[in-house]
Amino acid sequence: MVAQDHNRNRQGYFGKYGGRYVAETLIAPLDELTKAVEQVVASSDFQNEWRAYLTNYVGRPTPLTEAKRLAKTLDPTGQFLFRLFLKREDLCHTGAHKINNALGQILLAKRMGKTRIVAETGAGQHGVATATACAMLDLPCEVYMGALDVERQAPNVGRMRLLGARVIPVVAGSRTLKDAMNEALRDWVTNVATTHYCIGSAAGPHPYPTLVALFQSVIGDETHSQIHAATEGLPDGVIACVGGGSNAIGIFRPFISEPSVTLFGVEAAGHGIQTPHHAATLTLGRVGVLHGSKSYVLCDERGQIQEAHSISAGLDYPGVGPEHSHLKDAGRVTYLSATDNDALTAVSQCARAEGIILALETAHAFSRIETCARKVAQLRKRPVTMVVCLSGRGDKDLSTLLERLAPTGVLP
Repeated sequence: MVAQDHNRNRQGYFGKYGGRYVAETLIAPLDELTKAVEQVVASSDFQNEWRAYLTNYVGRPTPLTEAKRLAKTLDPTGQFLFRLFLKREDLCHTGAHKINNALGQILLAKRMGKTRIVAETGAGQHGVATATACAMLDLPCEVYMGALDVERQAPNVGRMRLLGARVIPVVAGSRTLKDAMNEALRDWVTNVATTHYCIGSAAGPHPYPTLVALFQSVIGDETHSQIHAATEGLPDGVIACVGGGSNAIGIFRPFISEPSVTLFGVEAAGHGIQTPHHAATLTLGRVGVLHGSKSYVLCDERGQIQEAHSISAGLDYPGVGPEHSHLKDAGRVTYLSATDNDALTAVSQCARAEGIILALETAHAFSRIETCARKVAQLRKRPVTMVVCLSGRGDKDLSTLLERLAPTGVLP
């Protein structure tokens, strides 16, 4: 952790959060990346190329599916009547929203003349997405992944290797996402001239939170149009899971300026927020610095980062993106939490009601649909329309799901 903020001005801040708390070595590549974001990403030429890949390779736009049976399951007596729509990022190529950002960053890296890509991954979806984009665009890829996550996300490790990426297990610390990001940053510092670091979350030093949000806001832009077509209006509420926060900021972005839309983020409560074993950063965290930016973090009174826990490898992170920290302080987004068991219950409910197996990350948001819908219905005093971001599918979690659900008796 570096105490000095290297930002030249207030660019790269969301309120008091964000900035660049990094080693001097990274200032030049971050300036280079910032310039590329402003000049290249904004250009019609880049946008046309990226969006063509999203359409013809990723499979966008993804559907907005009405989940009538799940809504009935959650509100069996019709007490607070609501319509429920699922934004289907699980139907993207590679199985999650991560490909939107990975493709954008790898296309940008090629235009910047970079010849090597490094990335970090927790659940493995960002690693798979980055490996996929690198394979398609012919760039070597190395992915840092906590050794614990290598074990619990074995299917995605196999996918990355099959795609040609080198997966580097990280044995330091808690052997999870935080530690993988530490090692990826160390690699980048050593190889800045040739290497682009493809960050998967809306976190890290400026301009990464803005860059990731730009690429992921395609989720919210599509949702905004699709829900209007389906209901002739805006949703009353939007829900997404939050780890670092990329899928959530992606679907929130177009609705932040719509005061009639209530926004909910759901983070991981692990074994419970009353225990030390959780990843509820926005619920119980303090303001601190982690991985190059100021945000809410899980730390002690001396600022030392604490270990996080979640059954979902993608939410098992002791920080959160700076834009989410600002949205919490501003009161624009309500952040809730859900335990490991809540997520497991949501997976079972959605599988039986809709024939969709959720990623464990996504399941945290689904476990709070009823709570959020009730809150909005009580506020509006009428039936409401809710949208939840179905950020990824649960294939990668199948062994964990079967192991944890079998003793509960819910499996035939």
